[in-house]
Amino acid sequence: MRTFVAIELDDRIKNTLSALIQKLDLGGKNVRWVKPQGMHLTLKFFGEVSEDRTAEIKSVLESIAKDYSRFSLSLKGTGTFPQGAQIPRVIWIGIEKNEALQEIQARVENEFHKIRFPKEKRKYHPHLTLGRVKGPQNLETIMETLAIHKEIEFGKMTVNKMTLFKSTLKPSGAEYTILSEFFLE
Repeated sequence: MRTFVAIELDDRIKNTLSALIQKLDLGGKNVRWVKPQGMHLTLKFFGEVSEDRTAEIKSVLESIAKDYSRFSLSLKGTGTFPQGAQIPRVIWIGIEKNEALQEIQARVENEFHKIRFPKEKRKYHPHLTLGRVKGPQNLETIMETLAIHKEIEFGKMTVNKMTLFKSTLKPSGAEYTILSEFFLE
Protein backbone atom coordinates (compact mmCIF):
# COMPACT_ATOMS: atom_id res chain seq x y z
CA MET A 1 0.00 0.00 0.00
CA ARG A 2 1.10 3.58 -0.71
CA THR A 3 1.80 5.43 2.57
CA PHE A 4 3.07 8.69 4.03
CA VAL A 5 3.19 10.49 7.37
CA ALA A 6 1.79 14.00 7.66
CA ILE A 7 0.32 16.66 9.91
CA GLU A 8 -3.41 17.09 9.42
CA LEU A 9 -4.78 20.62 9.28
CA ASP A 10 -7.61 21.70 11.54
CA ASP A 11 -11.00 22.30 9.92
CA ARG A 12 -10.87 26.08 10.36
CA ILE A 13 -7.72 26.31 8.24
CA LYS A 14 -9.15 23.88 5.66
CA ASN A 15 -12.20 26.14 5.34
CA THR A 16 -10.01 29.22 4.87
CA LEU A 17 -7.94 27.48 2.19
CA SER A 18 -11.07 26.14 0.47
CA ALA A 19 -12.34 29.73 0.22
CA LEU A 20 -9.03 30.76 -1.38
CA ILE A 21 -9.30 27.89 -3.86
CA GLN A 22 -12.78 29.14 -4.81
CA LYS A 23 -11.22 32.55 -5.62
CA LEU A 24 -8.46 30.91 -7.66
CA ASP A 25 -10.59 28.35 -9.49
CA LEU A 26 -11.78 29.96 -12.70
CA GLY A 27 -13.63 26.87 -13.85
CA GLY A 28 -10.95 25.60 -16.21
CA LYS A 29 -9.43 22.16 -16.15
CA ASN A 30 -5.89 23.54 -16.09
CA VAL A 31 -5.41 23.14 -12.30
CA ARG A 32 -6.32 20.12 -10.20
CA TRP A 33 -7.23 21.69 -6.86
CA VAL A 34 -6.73 19.84 -3.58
CA LYS A 35 -9.94 18.86 -1.81
CA PRO A 36 -10.23 19.71 1.92
CA GLN A 37 -9.80 16.05 2.93
CA GLY A 38 -6.47 16.05 1.05
CA MET A 39 -5.03 19.08 2.85
CA HIS A 40 -2.09 17.98 4.97
CA LEU A 41 1.56 18.81 5.58
CA THR A 42 3.67 15.84 4.48
CA LEU A 43 6.63 14.91 6.68
CA LYS A 44 7.76 11.81 4.72
CA PHE A 45 6.44 9.85 1.77
CA PHE A 46 7.19 6.13 2.05
CA GLY A 47 5.69 4.95 -1.23
CA GLU A 48 4.52 1.37 -1.67
CA VAL A 49 5.09 -0.68 1.49
CA SER A 50 4.04 -4.14 2.68
CA GLU A 51 1.91 -4.84 5.77
CA ASP A 52 5.09 -5.85 7.65
CA ARG A 53 6.80 -2.57 6.77
CA THR A 54 3.68 -0.66 7.80
CA ALA A 55 3.90 -2.23 11.27
CA GLU A 56 7.56 -1.19 11.42
CA ILE A 57 6.67 2.38 10.34
CA LYS A 58 4.03 2.59 13.08
CA SER A 59 6.52 1.46 15.72
CA VAL A 60 9.08 4.09 14.70
CA LEU A 61 6.48 6.88 14.57
CA GLU A 62 5.19 5.90 18.03
CA SER A 63 8.73 6.21 19.38
CA ILE A 64 9.33 9.59 17.71
CA ALA A 65 6.02 11.07 18.91
CA LYS A 66 6.90 10.38 22.57
CA ASP A 67 9.95 12.65 22.27
CA TYR A 68 8.11 15.79 21.08
CA SER A 69 5.68 18.26 22.58
CA ARG A 70 2.79 19.96 20.85
CA PHE A 71 3.77 23.03 18.88
CA SER A 72 2.17 25.93 17.06
CA LEU A 73 2.12 26.12 13.26
CA SER A 74 1.31 29.18 11.15
CA LEU A 75 0.35 29.09 7.47
CA LYS A 76 1.36 32.23 5.63
CA GLY A 77 1.87 33.32 2.05
CA THR A 78 1.50 31.75 -1.36
CA GLY A 79 3.94 30.56 -4.01
CA THR A 80 4.65 28.13 -6.81
CA PHE A 81 7.12 25.42 -7.75
CA PRO A 82 9.30 25.81 -9.62
CA GLN A 83 9.69 29.30 -8.25
CA GLY A 84 9.49 32.02 -10.92
CA ALA A 85 8.41 29.66 -13.70
CA GLN A 86 5.91 31.03 -16.23
CA ILE A 87 3.98 27.78 -16.03
CA PRO A 88 4.49 26.35 -12.54
CA ARG A 89 3.70 22.74 -11.64
CA VAL A 90 2.50 23.33 -8.06
CA ILE A 91 0.61 26.14 -6.30
CA TRP A 92 1.22 26.20 -2.55
CA ILE A 93 0.60 27.87 0.81
CA GLY A 94 3.69 28.58 2.90
CA ILE A 95 4.49 27.52 6.44
CA GLU A 96 6.20 30.14 8.60
CA LYS A 97 9.68 29.12 9.75
CA ASN A 98 9.23 26.71 12.61
CA GLU A 99 12.07 25.09 14.51
CA ALA A 100 9.89 22.37 16.07
CA LEU A 101 8.55 21.35 12.65
CA GLN A 102 12.06 21.24 11.18
CA GLU A 103 13.30 19.14 14.12
CA ILE A 104 10.51 16.59 13.94
CA GLN A 105 10.78 16.27 10.15
CA ALA A 106 14.57 15.79 10.35
CA ARG A 107 14.09 13.15 13.05
CA VAL A 108 11.51 11.34 10.89
CA GLU A 109 13.90 11.44 7.92
CA ASN A 110 16.86 10.15 9.97
CA GLU A 111 15.01 7.39 11.83
CA PHE A 112 13.53 5.98 8.64
CA HIS A 113 16.87 6.14 6.87
CA LYS A 114 18.18 3.82 9.61
CA ILE A 115 15.62 1.20 8.58
CA ARG A 116 16.36 1.43 4.86
CA PHE A 117 13.96 4.10 3.64
CA PRO A 118 15.86 6.41 1.29
CA LYS A 119 16.44 9.97 2.44
CA GLU A 120 14.77 12.72 0.45
CA LYS A 121 17.38 14.30 -1.82
CA ARG A 122 15.81 17.76 -1.73
CA LYS A 123 15.94 20.04 1.29
CA TYR A 124 12.68 20.00 3.24
CA HIS A 125 10.60 23.02 2.21
CA PRO A 126 7.42 22.85 4.31
CA HIS A 127 4.39 23.85 2.26
CA LEU A 128 0.82 22.87 1.67
CA THR A 129 -0.05 22.01 -1.93
CA LEU A 130 -3.22 23.80 -3.07
CA GLY A 131 -3.20 22.70 -6.69
CA ARG A 132 -1.25 21.02 -9.49
CA VAL A 133 -1.07 22.92 -12.76
CA LYS A 134 -2.03 20.95 -15.89
CA GLY A 135 -1.98 23.74 -18.48
CA PRO A 136 -1.56 27.48 -19.06
CA GLN A 137 -5.17 28.67 -19.54
CA ASN A 138 -6.28 31.32 -16.98
CA LEU A 139 -2.87 31.04 -15.31
CA GLU A 140 -2.14 34.76 -15.53
CA THR A 141 -5.26 35.60 -13.49
CA ILE A 142 -4.46 32.85 -10.97
CA MET A 143 -0.90 34.16 -10.58
CA GLU A 144 -2.21 37.70 -10.00
CA THR A 145 -4.53 36.44 -7.25
CA LEU A 146 -1.67 34.48 -5.68
CA ALA A 147 0.50 37.61 -5.68
CA ILE A 148 -2.19 39.49 -3.75
CA HIS A 149 -2.07 36.74 -1.07
CA LYS A 150 1.73 36.47 -0.96
CA GLU A 151 1.99 37.83 2.60
CA ILE A 152 -1.45 36.85 3.96
CA GLU A 153 -1.71 34.66 7.07
CA PHE A 154 -4.12 31.77 6.57
CA GLY A 155 -4.32 30.63 10.17
CA LYS A 156 -2.51 29.15 13.13
CA MET A 157 -3.04 25.79 14.74
CA THR A 158 -1.57 23.55 17.40
CA VAL A 159 0.08 20.41 16.09
CA ASN A 160 -0.64 17.61 18.54
CA LYS A 161 -0.13 14.51 16.38
CA MET A 162 1.37 12.95 13.28
CA THR A 163 -0.89 10.83 11.07
CA LEU A 164 0.06 7.83 8.95
CA PHE A 165 -2.03 7.78 5.78
CA LYS A 166 -2.70 5.26 3.06
CA SER A 167 -3.07 6.93 -0.34
CA THR A 168 -5.17 5.32 -3.06
CA LEU A 169 -4.83 6.86 -6.51
CA LYS A 170 -8.08 7.22 -8.43
CA PRO A 171 -9.03 9.08 -11.64
CA SER A 172 -10.84 11.67 -9.47
CA GLY A 173 -7.65 12.22 -7.42
CA ALA A 174 -5.97 10.61 -4.44
CA GLU A 175 -8.12 9.20 -1.66
CA TYR A 176 -6.61 9.23 1.84
CA THR A 177 -7.32 6.78 4.66
CA ILE A 178 -5.96 7.22 8.19
CA LEU A 179 -4.00 4.16 9.27
CA SER A 180 -2.76 5.45 12.66
CA GLU A 181 -2.32 8.62 14.68
CA PHE A 182 0.69 9.34 16.89
CA PHE A 183 0.06 11.93 19.59
CA LEU A 184 2.83 14.25 20.72
CA GLU A 185 3.46 14.51 24.45
